[in-house]
Amino acid sequence: MTEAKIERIKTDDLHFDHLNPRLAEYGIGEHLGEDEILSILWDAMDVQELVQSISASGFFEHEALIVSNEGGSDLVIEGNRRLAAVKVLRSPDLAKEKGWQVPKLKEAERKKLDTLPAIRATREESWRYLGFKHVNGPAKWGSYAKAVYIAQVHRDYGVPLAAIANQIGDRHRTVQRLFRGLMVLEQAERAKVFNREDRFHKHLSFSHLYTGLDYDGIADFLGIAAKEDESPNPVPKAKLRELGELCVWMYGSRKELKEPVVKSQNPDLRQLNAVVGNIEAREALRAGSPLNKAFDISRSPREVFESALMAAKRELTTARAQLTIGYDLSETLARVAREIADLADDLYQEIERKRSTSAGRTKKSRPAN
Repeated sequence: MTEAKIERIKTDDLHFDHLNPRLAEYGIGEHLGEDEILSILWDAMDVQELVQSISASGFFEHEALIVSNEGGSDLVIEGNRRLAAVKVLRSPDLAKEKGWQVPKLKEAERKKLDTLPAIRATREESWRYLGFKHVNGPAKWGSYAKAVYIAQVHRDYGVPLAAIANQIGDRHRTVQRLFRGLMVLEQAERAKVFNREDRFHKHLSFSHLYTGLDYDGIADFLGIAAKEDESPNPVPKAKLRELGELCVWMYGSRKELKEPVVKSQNPDLRQLNAVVGNIEAREALRAGSPLNKAFDISRSPREVFESALMAAKRELTTARAQLTIGYDLSETLARVAREIADLADDLYQEIERKRSTSAGRTKKSRPAN
């Protein structure tokens, strides 16, 4: 931005920005009124924390809002949470109606909030500052909000992704990865193979998608374009069915009563990556098998055996550590322990038999001196 000049603007004249990328995570569009947006901000973005701070210390003058006048309205393009906190403090009746616990200000303190410090700037003038602060800087947004913001700058101002990355100090191709993830999600919706409003859970775990697209198995499954590609359609038409499947596996479907198979990135996302790269495992997942079972199919017998053996050791170690205080002399548990011991003994005997047999074959195959 050019040299910033702070002025005071009447709080009643300041409005929430429907285009704010962080609000986009919660489906806020132009149809929502100010009170509805205020409720979403209070519930989802910890406005109460700012209410407590402002009531105790006032509104810090050096933390001026950034305001853009659009269509005759002053929109707060930076500082929506702070504006929400001030509006709540100035409207005790609204807070009471909503059931929000808000400190009561003295009249003199409340009057100080009738105007707020603000810097007037257009969106185009301020994108570099906002991008650094919220994409790669000290006050980071969620991954979906970052992606929406990057897309806005790229589309509205024609700034190449590499230039955006350079301006905000991104050295890890985060800008390209976020943008590609958003393009994939939007492409799925345009192709009507997925509808994000139909996702099973309220929260959109966008990081699952943009992170997963970097994995070789998922990338090959979709035939996706490289990170640097700025196309709005990174997935080939021939792979749109697979794109829809992937989105449902990641986000589920309320209409079809399908929960997402990816609950967390570790280990679920990596397991899904292995599954989609294996024909038999992929078909098992399509048929309704749990992700962990489909993942086992994708692995070699050696991997499955080793993983099961190490998991058994970890669980038995935990049980042994809790024996003194956790065992209540139960006959059932004693019988289970005996069965485990028999299984372990049988397993060990079979391992030794295979090792002996293998050693014998090796010895026989050696040529005589």
